[in-house]
Amino acid sequence: MRDLKERVFVALSLAATLAGILFLSILIIDVVMDGASRLSWDFLTSFPSRRPGKAGILSPLVGSAWIMILTALFSFPVGVGAGIYLEEYAGKNRFTWLIEVNIANLAGVPSIIYGLLGLGLFVRALALERSVLSGALTLTLLVLPIIIMSTREALRTVPFSIREASYALGATRWQTIIRQVLPAALPGILTGTILAMSRAVGETAPLITIGALTYIAFLPTWPITFTGSFPFVEFSLQGLFDPFTVLPIQIFNWVSRPQKGFYTNAAAAIIVLLIFTILLNSLAIYLRYRYQKRMRW
Repeated sequence: MRDLKERVFVALSLAATLAGILFLSILIIDVVMDGASRLSWDFLTSFPSRRPGKAGILSPLVGSAWIMILTALFSFPVGVGAGIYLEEYAGKNRFTWLIEVNIANLAGVPSIIYGLLGLGLFVRALALERSVLSGALTLTLLVLPIIIMSTREALRTVPFSIREASYALGATRWQTIIRQVLPAALPGILTGTILAMSRAVGETAPLITIGALTYIAFLPTWPITFTGSFPFVEFSLQGLFDPFTVLPIQIFNWVSRPQKGFYTNAAAAIIVLLIFTILLNSLAIYLRYRYQKRMRW
């Protein structure tokens, strides 16, 4: 009887998995069939337009790159640092327990709530307006709980014997964490961080809530400008305060248009977004495999 129940459970699990893969494959094939003909170099290097045949994704593509780079720069050190503190330094008390519970709860909060928080805190209270910086900080709040939790889980996988051996050789706690524990946990930390970035790149609700534009025919100011006179390079932070748009918002804008050509553009933009997400996930798998192989040696 037990074997029969186990076989039924395995069969149902397999059927559920195959059903999910089947429907996902159908959706991807449908999107590829609709948008593959629109993919071209001109589509990638042209600005959005009111004419479907001339519209491109340059500004949302660059905006997505800006947002992702800034979000990673803000969230990675803070998230990893918080995870290290909670797992390696913080004592087991009510305050720590309260922080852990809140972090776990924040990981499941709907993304639009972070958009409302970003609107109230960054856009209005800090007067950052509807800028690239506001969008990056809002998405930082979104992915921080995920990075903190993945960092803690990665640190827990490191055997405690490694710490004891390091202490026995005279290393301090800081030296043990930096030189022994953190390198061993790095594959899990990087995997969790990149997967969090994969989620952030597809978020629409928080950025719409803070007021990201749906149509932009210009790019944020580049941080580095080359000049013809000494020192030949000028640095500027103006791009952080420029308006922006991202691929998910541009897709949302095109889908809401009545012209059929915009649906084709939206499908093509979805393909680009899928490729970007697949590349991020592939990078996570590669880094995990590389560092795990290095640790085995």
